[in-house]
Amino acid sequence: MSAPTLSTGRSWFRYFQYEEGRDSPGDARNVLLVAVTLIATVTFQAGVNPPGGVWQDNREGHMAGRAIYASQQRAYYVFLISNTIALSASILVIVSLTYRFPFHFELWVATAAMLITYGSAVFAVTPEESVRFRYILLAAVVPFVLRGLIHLDNKFRNPKVSNYVMNEN
Repeated sequence: MSAPTLSTGRSWFRYFQYEEGRDSPGDARNVLLVAVTLIATVTFQAGVNPPGGVWQDNREGHMAGRAIYASQQRAYYVFLISNTIALSASILVIVSLTYRFPFHFELWVATAAMLITYGSAVFAVTPEESVRFRYILLAAVVPFVLRGLIHLDNKFRNPKVSNYVMNEN
């Protein structure tokens, strides 16, 4: 099966890919910032307001303010861990793409506050009897650890390129 094509006969997959020489790094940065900001927004909202909402009253063994979805414990944790990884990865990209921009420190402060808000909201709606917060916290650091490992791997595999990049900054 061939790739879908535009009226020009070119594959639309290739047409919209980043192409050095045609697209500027600034354009690529802007596209990435829009995409990861959208991901951060959606994942933050999903964590603060979980799918299915929260119980409205204390009846039938449920507590008001707790996630209804948490009654399906495994599915809820798949959701929470995946959502947390997506939020954390998008924040990593946002912070990386805005490094050394004006107000970078303020961005870090706002980002840290947003992560704390996300964590406290998730902890508030998650029933205590099903709490495995260490998994959620671990999920939050996964993108940062992976990026650090990739950086170390690049540094030791190709020290000339790594030193060139470090000297450029």
